[in-house]
Amino acid sequence: MLIADLGDVKLHYKDEGPRDAPAVVFANSLGTDLRLWDQVMPLLPQGLRYIRYDKRGHGLSDCPPAPYSMGALVRDAEALLDHLALRDVVFVGLSIGGMIGQGLAVKRLDQIRALVLSNTAAKIGQPEMWAERIAAVRQNGIEALADATMQRWFSDAFRKTDAFTAWRHMLTRQPAEGYIGCSAAISGTDFYTPTSGLRLPLLAIAGSEDGSTPPDLVRETADLVPGSKFHLIRKAGHLPCVEAPEEYAATLTSFLKEIGEV
Repeated sequence: MLIADLGDVKLHYKDEGPRDAPAVVFANSLGTDLRLWDQVMPLLPQGLRYIRYDKRGHGLSDCPPAPYSMGALVRDAEALLDHLALRDVVFVGLSIGGMIGQGLAVKRLDQIRALVLSNTAAKIGQPEMWAERIAAVRQNGIEALADATMQRWFSDAFRKTDAFTAWRHMLTRQPAEGYIGCSAAISGTDFYTPTSGLRLPLLAIAGSEDGSTPPDLVRETADLVPGSKFHLIRKAGHLPCVEAPEEYAATLTSFLKEIGEV
């Protein structure tokens, strides 16, 4: 088990593959930990370095008191890459992970050579919506939001499978303080202007059944960056890496080949 002591926070991470190989870094969604990528990892090209981490308030990382700012989450990712002496990585971010990726690319272009924005946007939801969710979790825990969240996250077909139960458990067993802290970070973030200034290879991935970041919202964000690519995974929701890992891995692998990573 690897823990990076970044000063004000300790982050749990996995570091797989040759240490001298080009690196791909994964940042997961609100309410999940780095196991989000488990089904995709074995399907990706061998010979690259793959890094996954639990953001603050999630998984086995520290859980400071809420609220968190997006700036703090971006600094955590920045500090982790500096801790590992990484530059020119491909950053794959899903949902809030994609917001972190946008912020990091704007701040430290030396660290990011290409972005994959999965099921995310420059701005997600409205402050009033996030305030309601934060209040509900404060009062009754994440369980209060679980059923509605699962409906936004997964297709009807997936919610009927045995695997669905494990993902509901992952959500409800995250620290409530971490969920609240990251919800506050999303609420206060609008990256339309900074993201529109990015000039780097960018792939956007959306799920046709995504109730959290619908395909049009994902495409709108991708269109902010000239030359970006967009891929829609049909019959999948907010976490297509879970519902359609083969197509997700194939899409990511194709992008890695296009940009000369493999």
